[in-house]
Amino acid sequence: MGSAVDEQCGAACRALFDGDLDEARRVILADRSIDEFDNLIDGQVQSIFALNQPVAADLRLSLAALMINTQLERIGDIAVNIAERAPALAPHREFVSGTKLREMAEIARIMVRDSLDAFIHSDPDIARRVLDSDDVVDKLNATVFRQVVEAMQEDHEVVEPGAHALILSRHVERLADHATNIAEDVIFLVEARLVRHQDHS
Repeated sequence: MGSAVDEQCGAACRALFDGDLDEARRVILADRSIDEFDNLIDGQVQSIFALNQPVAADLRLSLAALMINTQLERIGDIAVNIAERAPALAPHREFVSGTKLREMAEIARIMVRDSLDAFIHSDPDIARRVLDSDDVVDKLNATVFRQVVEAMQEDHEVVEPGAHALILSRHVERLADHATNIAEDVIFLVEARLVRHQDHS
C-alpha cells in the first residue's frame, strides 16, 4: 500500500507540474485500489486483535499498522485532490512555477517516502528527520500564500489560478502532516513513546 501511495503522489505531482492530464486521470482512477488496500489491512489487523490478542511490541505493531493505514489512505485521497487541480492549472504553469509550490511538493513527497522507510526499517532517526521537515513545509506554505495573494492583488487575471494554487498549497501541507503522523507512529512503535501533539525539538 505504501508503494502504491508513493506512486500516486509522484504521478499527481507530474500531472500538476508537467501539465500531464492523462497522468491526472490515472491517479483518480487508481484511488480505488488504495481504498481496497485500506479495507484489506483494516480487516487483517482486526483479525489479529480478535484471534491473537497481541501484547507489548506486537500490540504496538498492530496499533501502528492500523494508524499508518489510515494515514496512507488519506495521503491517497490528497494525491487525487492534487491531480484534480491539474486541468485548471495546466494553462497557468508559468504562474505556478513562479511560486514555491514545486519545492514544497518535492519536500512533502520526500517526507512521505522517508516516513515509509522509517516504518519498514523501524528507524526512529529517519522518523525524526520527517518531523524536522514538517517545519520547512509549513514555512513554504506561508511563503506560497504570500506570493499568491500578492500576485492576485497585482493582476486580476491570476485570481482564478491563484485560488486553485492556494487550495493546492493546503493539500500539499496536509500531505506533509500525514507523513509526520506516520513518523510519529514509527517512534511510538520503536520507542514506545508518544510524541504526537508535542514539541518535536
